[in-house]
Amino acid sequence: MNDDLVDRLRLIRTPRIGPVTHKQLMMRFGSAGDAIAAIPDLARRGRGRPPKVPQPGEVMREIEAVQRLGGHHLVLGQGRYPRLLATLEDAPPVLSVKGNLELLDKPAVAMVGARNASAAACRFARQLAGELGRAGQVVVSGLARGIDSAAHDGSLESGTIGVIAGGLDVVYPPQNEARQADIAERGLLVAEMPPGTEPRARHFPYRNRVIAGLAAGTVVVEAAPKSGSLITARLAGEMGREVMAVPGSPLDPRARGGNRLIKDGATLIENADDVLACLGPLDDRMERVAEDRADAPSTATEDDAASKTVEDLLGPVAVGVDEIVRQSGLPPAQVQLALLELDLADRLDRHAGGRVSLR
Repeated sequence: MNDDLVDRLRLIRTPRIGPVTHKQLMMRFGSAGDAIAAIPDLARRGRGRPPKVPQPGEVMREIEAVQRLGGHHLVLGQGRYPRLLATLEDAPPVLSVKGNLELLDKPAVAMVGARNASAAACRFARQLAGELGRAGQVVVSGLARGIDSAAHDGSLESGTIGVIAGGLDVVYPPQNEARQADIAERGLLVAEMPPGTEPRARHFPYRNRVIAGLAAGTVVVEAAPKSGSLITARLAGEMGREVMAVPGSPLDPRARGGNRLIKDGATLIENADDVLACLGPLDDRMERVAEDRADAPSTATEDDAASKTVEDLLGPVAVGVDEIVRQSGLPPAQVQLALLELDLADRLDRHAGGRVSLR
């Protein structure tokens, strides 16, 4: 059994440790094993109880479950972990995948849209996905009803990636059972949650960031205002990826979200050539692969003073970590260590956009 994989899974399955905290711990301590050993002291310094780290046997059962499904684990910064996804601040530390791993090496575009999409929109999405696939693009979507399903169907022959909100072995919605099985055999399934996890409402925004993070751009085909598809588009924009939308009739509520995206600056898409022209060459920043590294250690006295300074600057209103670094005058590594201590003591809330607040 891979000890490093076991330790990384133990770390990310620990309560109160999400992808951002996991990454900060890895950068600080260099290995998951050393990070686990440091958790009790970090939580004590943050004046709270340390979270309970799962035992090795618990995550070994998860690893064995993925293997029984015919899947594999991919670790951030190692092997075939998706390079674009790896550039995200909150990239999943570990993914479980099943299917054709070679699809992760090809250029990809995400396609999302309404679950109750019109027949015309589904036909267009299926056709667009097929044309993009024949042009060498892998199509990424979320295995939902409507546009997602049409996008997968249109690109199944050329290459499609289905991102699951729950575990690798959980089918949602149930009517997509055959489609999910086809993608596992001829495309690729990707899941962040452990096997057996039933998707809950809180899981879908995490899934949406993986969809956007795997691709150089996201195309929206029919989306109501405040829909999950618009969340995916917003996340893609925040990642510096291309946001594209197919225009629709102003008389159809399902088109309002996409039309609003175009008003707000998204690229109007009418065919595959429009998508390919919009994607263009990848930005150099997307080519970087995240690497684990340990920051230079500081003394206990310096850390104590830094922790006090950072805590005094925090309050119930969320503020950016960069602003804390600026106002404190401390090195970023010391600020991040102080935030880690508060986080592991269950005294810190992390918000979108790299903001934090004191609980």
